[in-house]
Amino acid sequence: MAAVTEVRAAGGVVWRTGDTGAVEVCLVHRPRHDDWSLPKGKLEPAEHPLAAAVREVGEETGIRAVPQVRLPSIRYTMPDGNLKAVDYWSMRAVESAVGPVPDEAADEVDELVWLPLTQAQRRLTYRHDVGVLRSFAAVPPVTAVLTLVRHAHAGSRDTWPGPDTARPLDTAGLRQAQALAGLLALTAPRRVLSASPRRCVQTVAPLAEAVDVAIEVDSTFDEPAAGQNADERALAAAARLCELAADGVGATVCSQGKVIPAALTLLSRRASADYRTAKGGGWLLAFAGDRFVGADQL
Repeated sequence: MAAVTEVRAAGGVVWRTGDTGAVEVCLVHRPRHDDWSLPKGKLEPAEHPLAAAVREVGEETGIRAVPQVRLPSIRYTMPDGNLKAVDYWSMRAVESAVGPVPDEAADEVDELVWLPLTQAQRRLTYRHDVGVLRSFAAVPPVTAVLTLVRHAHAGSRDTWPGPDTARPLDTAGLRQAQALAGLLALTAPRRVLSASPRRCVQTVAPLAEAVDVAIEVDSTFDEPAAGQNADERALAAAARLCELAADGVGATVCSQGKVIPAALTLLSRRASADYRTAKGGGWLLAFAGDRFVGADQL
């Protein structure tokens, strides 16, 4: 018996506000299968699923979209017997396609439509796609997306001779910062904020350069110093994230390992959730106004 292979793919429920003010989502028609589906495609080697989702949406539809909330993943058996696993995100269309599909996608997609949710559910060919769309419909309207990251690797505190706030990223950390920049830029941040330690500022420096904004140093996201109350620090960080979200402007924030888990626990009100964050790791946070909607670990 041949071994079963799992094929990884990613895509999006891409939405916009239609002329009537109702939410419309984008569906694509694939002539090879003669079906209507959500835009998606296979991951390239070593590609992050979120990056693949944004790339595939762009390639299949010509739409530039900003990811917002992770939606349920689906798994199904393909005609060849292999399994396919697809990760989906809600995505807001920044530049909507109104004409034909891109020439480079014509062999896979020959038509796209924008439909209100009810009509889109009826048009979709597959039940699993309908389930993803229903999950999207249940999410409160997202008005702001923030990314919250922990600083990248910075060597050992014990071997650094200077003050800890001046400890820089090491070689591995600098590579992490460069890799993070490409992923974080997908959310189109218009502000980049950092805790005050040097390693935090360095972590988001490649992103700030890529999106051409200045880094705002904000000590609200610093770890508690000796004698400071850790709970108060987490509460202040959570309140600051809500304040940034309420502005409705996308932002990236770099903080520290003793702040992020507690701040996200306060935001989510889920004491049992595990928000521990590896160095160079982070979260995609969605808000409706200043109300927390969800966190997706990057």
